[in-house]
Amino acid sequence: MPNSRTLNLILIVIGGVVALYAEPGEGQNTYILLAGVMLLMIGLYRLSKGVSGKRNDEDSSFVKKEEE
Repeated sequence: MPNSRTLNLILIVIGGVVALYAEPGEGQNTYILLAGVMLLMIGLYRLSKGVSGKRNDEDSSFVKKEEE
């Protein structure tokens, strides 16, 4: 069983490929396009849920503060 990060990336790639496969235009299959976009969004949501927020510790700052 793949770990959560791998599963998220697989969902994103499959969703993107399926959405591109739907071929936009008059004869496009709306359900295939919708399924691809849904897989893509589920993968992105799951991936963003695992990303932590901004850290507040001073060591992570890129700008050095001047000491007086």
